Amino acid sequence: MPYDRSAIKIIQTLKRRYTQKPDMDLGNPEDSLIATILSARTTDAQVLKVFPSFRQKFPTWQKLAKTDPSEIARSLSAIGLYRNKAKSLHLLAKKLLNDFQGQIPLSMEQMVTLPGVGRKTASCVLSYCFKIPAIAVDTHVFRIAKRLGWSRGATPEKVERDIKDLLPEKYWNEVNRTMVRFGREICTAGKKPKCYLCPLAKWCPYEPKINR
Repeated sequence: MPYDRSAIKIIQTLKRRYTQKPDMDLGNPEDSLIATILSARTTDAQVLKVFPSFRQKFPTWQKLAKTDPSEIARSLSAIGLYRNKAKSLHLLAKKLLNDFQGQIPLSMEQMVTLPGVGRKTASCVLSYCFKIPAIAVDTHVFRIAKRLGWSRGATPEKVERDIKDLLPEKYWNEVNRTMVRFGREICTAGKKPKCYLCPLAKWCPYEPKINR
């Protein structure tokens, strides 16, 4: 299948520029899954502030499964949607213990059956922790893909499919990792991205290009 050369050049350029691991890649699947769920509609920085004390209090799936969601919520009150997230983590722990022997499944199909886990969260964990090719379409990837002309999709699922058609699998795991940093630093939300600093400007059809 022929892939898009400019899309490949873009990912190669971003990969050279952004070498850090993702903020929610916390070194193991359990922590990364919990942190990614907590990061919905909350900054990664906020999650990282509460995460150490949260995990100290709830170090195992068994502990989360046995604890009332209201108590879990008290440990998460500094982040957005903390009550809903507490309920999701409680149910998630129960399902993992009952259906998966406490192990995180390694397929998209199984992961999205877990409470609180959609395609974006599943893709993050598969990509970060298991090195399984996946594209996590968050708000940054969604916005940047539109500006680059990679997709006109109205949903993250359609944008994900369109990007997969443009890039070989070996680049899929780089999309979210690099575009989150790029979206925070240069291709920012709103009407004034920093096009004058952009290393992708020669490939990008976004108009009007924003000068200082």
